[in-house]
Amino acid sequence: MTHVEDELTSQPECWSRAAAQAAEHAPALPAPGERVAVVGCGTSYFMAQAIAALRETAGQGETDAFAASEFPHGRAYDRVVALSRSGTTTEVLDLLGRLKGTTRTTAVTADPAAPVMSLADEPVVLDHADERSVVQTRFATTALTLLRAHLGLHTEAVVEDARTALEAPLPEGLVDCAQFTFLGRGWTVGLAHEAGLKMREAALAWTEAYPAMEYRHGPISITTRGTATWMLGPAPDGLARQVRDTGGLWIEGTLDPLAELVRVQRLAVAVAAARGLDPDRPRHLTRSVVLEP
Repeated sequence: MTHVEDELTSQPECWSRAAAQAAEHAPALPAPGERVAVVGCGTSYFMAQAIAALRETAGQGETDAFAASEFPHGRAYDRVVALSRSGTTTEVLDLLGRLKGTTRTTAVTADPAAPVMSLADEPVVLDHADERSVVQTRFATTALTLLRAHLGLHTEAVVEDARTALEAPLPEGLVDCAQFTFLGRGWTVGLAHEAGLKMREAALAWTEAYPAMEYRHGPISITTRGTATWMLGPAPDGLARQVRDTGGLWIEGTLDPLAELVRVQRLAVAVAAARGLDPDRPRHLTRSVVLEP
């Protein structure tokens, strides 16, 4: 079993533990009414998108998401939340250093000894969700679960859906598809982008991701027999029929969207195996991006 497989299968337990710790970490997490920016790089940026949409939809306050390198320093925030599994990512450290003493910051990381611990005003450590793999799975989804629980949006039904996602077989013919498109709405747009990234990292697959309503404004033109379109969350009316009319494979998201992402992680490993690739050794990637000065 690869590191990726081992880590992605541990997610139900990681999520339950993070949810149980939400109250303990509450003082370091955004309070209702705060104007918040959530930042990260790669997978963490897509989790930031999901968190921002969840928080704002829940009426907790204006919330934006940015890649750490693209943070708009001309805007004022009550708090900036940085997601960084390794706690060593160059762009995240640079941003927290620049904000120190001017904007309250929280860092969610997996390593209690990482440099991010001294730069953030309030670090949150999820060391039980740390990973050996380059390709992120459980840390990202556990960080998102912590924030969902903090917002009162997590239930044990999500954990049960994750177990179902790990046990149920993948749809027939999916592994053999030549192209994959992932769709989301609201907070699941970030999950769709992350699903596409997982497939590219682990399996070198041709993937795209869009807000579901945008998919019909051009991207559906690539959909045909031998391609797959996967919806994370409820689909807009009529979209499934339109995809099936193209000859493409339609995958309906029937589980909690975060559990659907677990299914995609499994697909990434399966496609990598079918193509003779090792998902623990993704091409050109390292566990943390540390830029030379």
